Amino acid sequence: MTAPIRGVVPPLAIPHKDGKLDTVSLKRHINRMIDAGIHALFVLGSSGEVVFSTSQRRGEILEATQSIVEGRIPVIAGVIDTETDRVIEHIRQAESFGVDAVVATAPFYALQGEAEIYRHFHTLREATDLPLWAYDIPVCVHTKLSNRLLMDLGGQGVLSGVKDSSGDDVAFRWLARANEEAGHPLQLLTGHEVVVDGAYMSGADGAVPGLGNVDPHAYVRMWDAFQAGDWERVRQEQDRLADLMRIVQVSGVQGFGAGIGAFKTALKLLGVFDTNDMPTPVKPLEGENVAWVEAVLRQTGMLD
Repeated sequence: MTAPIRGVVPPLAIPHKDGKLDTVSLKRHINRMIDAGIHALFVLGSSGEVVFSTSQRRGEILEATQSIVEGRIPVIAGVIDTETDRVIEHIRQAESFGVDAVVATAPFYALQGEAEIYRHFHTLREATDLPLWAYDIPVCVHTKLSNRLLMDLGGQGVLSGVKDSSGDDVAFRWLARANEEAGHPLQLLTGHEVVVDGAYMSGADGAVPGLGNVDPHAYVRMWDAFQAGDWERVRQEQDRLADLMRIVQVSGVQGFGAGIGAFKTALKLLGVFDTNDMPTPVKPLEGENVAWVEAVLRQTGMLD
């Protein structure tokens, strides 16, 4: 697929059962989101447990996803790893499963500067004919990709797009303005869940909302309203999704366990996943936290 990737692109949450990939739940999950009208799927991102997954598990996820999607929408794959040569190995694997684009972060663990990051993306570009996206997620890789770097790489044809999970709304707005002034060389997708409306106003080409696993219909409705110029409907949908996002406000659990743990728990309560199991060493939500997720789902109309 050669058309630019835009619209609602959920980062695929991964169901587990008895320590293995639950392909039955995965099929329900992917088909539910495609039926809701999503425009593409981001596999093996942060929500997709890429850093928890061995190369073998990454391959299992890619193979299962592609067999379910069957070309109905584009599939973009995270090829995230610490350093360039390791990323290239993941690119080769993703290519073998016929994905439509690959997504890479800056190198991490070994401390590096912007010159090395610049060379990293150039080297990845030379290693594949697939569209290459940059994943800006400084909370995980401890490097914020500068707008200058991104615009240089976009203008040179090294990058096709940016998945922005920086949480830096000012930098994103400046990036969107620079992108427009340069003729829009980059597709820009926000990783926000609760201020997607603001990203659309800034010039985003779409969203990669983890909460889209739970309520893909609402994000598609918001995108459709944005395309129609119906900003009041955009605001209404975003306000409700902001309320739904409160499922992550669980007790005694932080970070990945709270966020993805809440998404998986919601999907189990909705009958999409058979379990809310998490990758080792993260524990699934239990007890009062499950009750909290259920209460928020009821308050926002997801459960009767």
